[in-house]
Amino acid sequence: MLTVDAHPLLYVGAFESRFAEPLGRLSSPDWLRALLGLDAAAPVTRSEPIRQQVRDLLRHGGYKPTGRGKPASEYLVKAAEEGRLGSINASVDACNAVSLHSGLPISVVDLGRAQPPLRVAMALGDVSYVFNAAGQEIRVDGLLCLHDRLGPCANAVKDSERTKTRDDTVRTLTVIWGTTALNEHTDRAVGWYRSLIERLGAQTELVASG
Repeated sequence: MLTVDAHPLLYVGAFESRFAEPLGRLSSPDWLRALLGLDAAAPVTRSEPIRQQVRDLLRHGGYKPTGRGKPASEYLVKAAEEGRLGSINASVDACNAVSLHSGLPISVVDLGRAQPPLRVAMALGDVSYVFNAAGQEIRVDGLLCLHDRLGPCANAVKDSERTKTRDDTVRTLTVIWGTTALNEHTDRAVGWYRSLIERLGAQTELVASG
């Protein structure tokens, strides 16, 4: 279901999740919401070297991961520090918890909205997409992205509005944007993430690693 183009720095971990009921009916339990705190116990730990390795990955194609274009994992740390990291839904909360503690940016797309084939590749040319309900756009040329038939739909900075999870979502694809310098760390993050999703009663299946 997913192909990954060769890249000298990318180490991707991706898996499919199948939920027993739509996300709108699946409440985020207390134990999961607690993981959105900076001081929560976690089996993976972010660090300054990890932050720099992630930025190097994004810079490789010419993208500048600074300011509003910084990796999503950095945004989560700032939001948690300022008390703004709240619960969204069980799937996104699990994503945010793992990204917050691992320091790795993560994308989650609704497989009912993404249009196959799916591929991880560099976005080429003058490319942008809408990333929120307000219609704001992000330029993604030179940035590693998840692509579907219609073009780029997710990356390590911001995911596309058209493929984000909704209340009726029952199948998702998670992409953890790791690097070759962080392969073991990425694998641990994938394993922890899958365990959180399975604790919610969902089934997961690894679709890409490496």
